[in-house]
Amino acid sequence: MTDTPKTDVLIAPYGGKLVDLLPKSDAERQARMERASHLPSIQISARALHDLELIATGGFSPLDRFMGKADYESVLETMRLSDGTLWPLPITLTVNRADLPAGADEIVLRDARNNVVAIMQLEEVFEWDRQREAQLALGTTDHAHPLVAEMEHWGEVCISGVLQVVELPKYNDFVELRRTPADVRALLNELGHSNVVAFQTRNPMHRVHEELTKRAAAQVGGALLIHPVVGLTKPGDVDYFTRVRVYKALYENYYDKSRTVLSLLPLAMRMAGPKEALLHAIIRRNHGANHFIVGRDHAGPGKGSDGKPIYGPYDAQEMLVQYEDEIGVKMVPFQWMVYLPEEDRYEAIDKVPEGAKVLTISGTQVREEYLARGKHLPEWFTRPETAEILAETHPPRHKQGFCIWFTGLSGSGKSTTAQVLVPMLMEHGRQVTVLDGDVVRTHLSKGLGFSKEDRDTNILRIGFVAGEIVRHGGGVVCAAISPYRATRNRVREMVGDGHFIEIFMDTPLEVCEDRDVKGLYAKARRGEIKGFTGIDDPYEAPVNPEITLQAVGVTPEENARRIVDYLLEKGFLRDPGRNGREG
Repeated sequence: MTDTPKTDVLIAPYGGKLVDLLPKSDAERQARMERASHLPSIQISARALHDLELIATGGFSPLDRFMGKADYESVLETMRLSDGTLWPLPITLTVNRADLPAGADEIVLRDARNNVVAIMQLEEVFEWDRQREAQLALGTTDHAHPLVAEMEHWGEVCISGVLQVVELPKYNDFVELRRTPADVRALLNELGHSNVVAFQTRNPMHRVHEELTKRAAAQVGGALLIHPVVGLTKPGDVDYFTRVRVYKALYENYYDKSRTVLSLLPLAMRMAGPKEALLHAIIRRNHGANHFIVGRDHAGPGKGSDGKPIYGPYDAQEMLVQYEDEIGVKMVPFQWMVYLPEEDRYEAIDKVPEGAKVLTISGTQVREEYLARGKHLPEWFTRPETAEILAETHPPRHKQGFCIWFTGLSGSGKSTTAQVLVPMLMEHGRQVTVLDGDVVRTHLSKGLGFSKEDRDTNILRIGFVAGEIVRHGGGVVCAAISPYRATRNRVREMVGDGHFIEIFMDTPLEVCEDRDVKGLYAKARRGEIKGFTGIDDPYEAPVNPEITLQAVGVTPEENARRIVDYLLEKGFLRDPGRNGREG
């Protein structure tokens, strides 16, 4: 007696077919590798590598390549591919013209470690406009949007053509959870439910998320796909190693495995709000889901330079509802739920009995009142396993790293204030590394000039070192002119928002010139120095720095104390008189 073949109960992939560009055998892979060894190559970014992986495995079906010009222009203008298929955001590979091998018909795409990933037939090379793409795709050109800032450093042209994948990126962590769309579809199909609701998260899951996901699966009468993003997310997000440890603990202990699949998604997020919600839903359809949970400000980057949210709280939900029939994925809203302590259960806020006692903890409270102070989260809010993992990876704020980043014109008082600040920080028990612009140019950036490219390189080198110091719990004080806003924003991303404290020395140009003991401003005025910041090269003042300091009528000691007070308020320092006592 033979088993009856199981019928596929899942919806078809978006566009009708799941793209698969992987070699079908070891022999085919070896043949592609051999051919790649004779071709010129370029290295691609981490973002492009994630995109390429999702193209290769079908996560971005029906895309089978980075977009050519016709699809790119159509998506920007109409949110549709050139054949009319709904697609919300451009997926392109940008390079600098100088990096393209002259006369090459094929090029090899390599990762940052020079591993061969794919061979591309170089069919299209076309110009693109950063400002235009940012406005049309993201709805903003504000550099406070992390992707807008990142785009400043993408290549000059887009390239496209047929791809032959040689090997997918290699991962050595959570290998058992890294599944292709075909793998996920097969697992879901084994569960036998025609309805599947997907849940995306780039944050740790607490009991409210657990309750929501279980209710959503029950509501659709189907299975649940817990599908966290482990590619590029918003700068400052909890690292994915910590998050995945939480997801695994919850999956193993609190979910019905006959109705639940946990898998990781190597997506590079755009933080594009409503359009990204559409993209996420399409990706989940390719993984076998036909329902998708969308929360407030889904995939939003937060606030712009004006202090206002870049996207509205329900824009993403509204856009997905508008197109859910066309893409075949229904929007499930993330309901605001609260805990009823007298009944030991969670309930949607609009269904809470009148007068009932409720408990809730906001994300800000989790970060500031619990994790930053070394306090365990209550068990009604999060499972003990989650609380333990977060406690291990989130030391109290006074043991976390921070970066004080002084920016301002030459002679504005950056280094002077930094010199006064350092012993004050050490008085509070923090060991601090100082990265002064002049000193760094003597060692770390020796040989760099003062062109815009070299200045950016210098600042990014300082930012990289500062980010590593902060990541390992240290304090770092950086004093460099850092004249360009976009480059400072990139450093903020390297360090991590919340740990990067921008200090703007708002000293008038004429005061800086009066203080100029080296006579540099005078030489620049006479034309003896070219490209001098504030004279014939611009200084872009911060739009929304953490602290703005005046150097006229205020002593360096007074300015340094303002910074110390800020760090005390944020918890990065403890009052020397309170050492050994929490609070």
